[in-house]
Amino acid sequence: MFTDAIPHSHTRDLQGSSTAITGHPTDLNKAIEKARDYLLKLQNAQGYWLFELEADCTIPAEYIMMMHYLGEIDAPLQAKIANYLRPRQSEDGSYPLFSGGPGDISCSIKVYYALKMTGDAIDAPHMVKLRRYILSQGGAAKANVFTRIALAIFEQLPWRGVPYIPVEIMLLPKWFPFHLDKVSYWSRAVMVPLFVLCTLKATAKNPKKVSILELFLVHPDQEKHYFPERTPLNKIFLGLDRLGRATRPLIPKSLTEKAFAKARDWFIERLNGEDGLGGIFPAMVNAYEAMLLLGMPADHEQVVTARKAIDKLLVINEHDAYCQPCLSPVWDTGLAALALQETDKVGNSAALTRAYAWLKSKQLQDEPGDWRITKPQLEGGGWAFQFANPHYPDVDDTGLVAFAMADSGLPDLDESIHRATRWIVGMQSENGGYGAFDVDNTYYYLNEIPFADHGALLDPPTVDVTARCAMLMAKVAQDHDEYLPALERTLNYIRSEQETDGSWFGRWGTNYIYGTWSVLWGLEQTSVPKNDPLYTRAVRWLKSVQRADGGWGEDNFTYHDDSVRGQYRFSTAFQTAWAVIGLIAAGEAHCPEVKAGIDFILKNQLTDGSWNDKCFTAPGFPRVFYLKYHGYDKFFPLWALAKYRNAINSQ
Repeated sequence: MFTDAIPHSHTRDLQGSSTAITGHPTDLNKAIEKARDYLLKLQNAQGYWLFELEADCTIPAEYIMMMHYLGEIDAPLQAKIANYLRPRQSEDGSYPLFSGGPGDISCSIKVYYALKMTGDAIDAPHMVKLRRYILSQGGAAKANVFTRIALAIFEQLPWRGVPYIPVEIMLLPKWFPFHLDKVSYWSRAVMVPLFVLCTLKATAKNPKKVSILELFLVHPDQEKHYFPERTPLNKIFLGLDRLGRATRPLIPKSLTEKAFAKARDWFIERLNGEDGLGGIFPAMVNAYEAMLLLGMPADHEQVVTARKAIDKLLVINEHDAYCQPCLSPVWDTGLAALALQETDKVGNSAALTRAYAWLKSKQLQDEPGDWRITKPQLEGGGWAFQFANPHYPDVDDTGLVAFAMADSGLPDLDESIHRATRWIVGMQSENGGYGAFDVDNTYYYLNEIPFADHGALLDPPTVDVTARCAMLMAKVAQDHDEYLPALERTLNYIRSEQETDGSWFGRWGTNYIYGTWSVLWGLEQTSVPKNDPLYTRAVRWLKSVQRADGGWGEDNFTYHDDSVRGQYRFSTAFQTAWAVIGLIAAGEAHCPEVKAGIDFILKNQLTDGSWNDKCFTAPGFPRVFYLKYHGYDKFFPLWALAKYRNAINSQ
């Protein structure tokens, strides 16, 4: 499957050949100019960049299901979403979680249900193929927990087929093995309104009474294995699940009412205006439905605003439409700014000044946030990923944006930079690494509870986020040595996480190429010498996975099987850019592999100055949920070309 990475012998051949090496510098400069102009045209008048963020077909299908849950069906919009879903079906009838990936039964079930809701006949060829795939995988009873909860709400399977997640969880003490503070931000935001839906056994209006009993191998009431035992610890949790159901009638009504009030207050405090609970679609939908179920009228200001937040995620085109999982303006703006800075700080200063003015307006100060539970004395200073999400500043975005500001050389940014850096230092986990939103969120035993079959309940430290923090601290510590102790702990963590082959795992981008690029780019700001094994082993690995066309590419399948790390069916411009930036950061600007990578990027540039990589670019949650950042092929290739030109010209 992955046979066309460059073998070592071919790498050596490049050293004596100019056929795969970039031509005249004028061509390089023209390519940079075209890409820069294209990117500048996409800047919003307010100063930010925002690109589409596309997930798999689960979320568009869930949007259709939401309309049928509410009994409020926008037929033209539903038809456009169906037009988006149908052509994304794989040859075997399934729907994958990422382009070219294996079929996923849960995604496939939701798409089947959504298409049937739109009126697609079950004997239509695409529905027949889809149904055959689902049945071949064990039928709808084998879906993941979130899908089974949705099916229970639509009365397609009994509530005993979903985990017992009572609203009284809100009242558990902090010392209890399970507590909201012990799981990730996204888990909290999704779960709290879900407690309400599950405890009240929400029932969809389902006005057309659409059923999918044909997707079950046996009748749902007869299914005995909704919760197969995985490990001894999982067996214990399943026992507790059964015990909880049996003792449910013993819970005083007053206690349940107190729990409902606490859950309602919790998510209403975090509704986040038109940017929505947690800034993420699943949490927004759960909160919207929970408010209605708790008796809040549909015209209540908070309910109306919650619905607006959901609909802001829609991308509606002439013939099709889909729903994004969230919006990414801070991340997009930080990366676009860094690409422009590498291109020409002075020439792009007007655009950069607008970008940083907007970013400064989005920096968090003393707002309440869940991160304060573990760090109550720490002064705020982070950025969220979205337009607004004050309870959940993002460590990765904060490191990136503050570094970009420090690198820009523009005036009036020092206060923002140091506020952010102090916050980053304070968010360091005990092992020296950084999670995306929380400190020491490492209660791994919770991955064994029945609700956590997706394996994405926690937010432990990861090396890609940590590298961004190291990069910022190293940059700012040049004049402020108070950041050096935290930086040293961070570097020790990065060293401990390097894989035996020299690469690093990428949690928030695909995958080892992303992780390795992140670390090498971060290390470039530090005093670690270029002959350190951190560099040399990573360089060796990146060169070993270069493809015959001079580019790099890596499949999300590496999250399922890491033996194919660094490999894909084809090269992509943005992943080639990652590898090139990483190699140049390691002092390899003149190596033939970098020149071949630059040549690949130049050859694949479109006439308007952009690139068009169609594959998914990142995991939301490895093995469960993947994303395509539509901006990655806009700014990363430009960044690599400019970095190459600058490195060559400086030597």
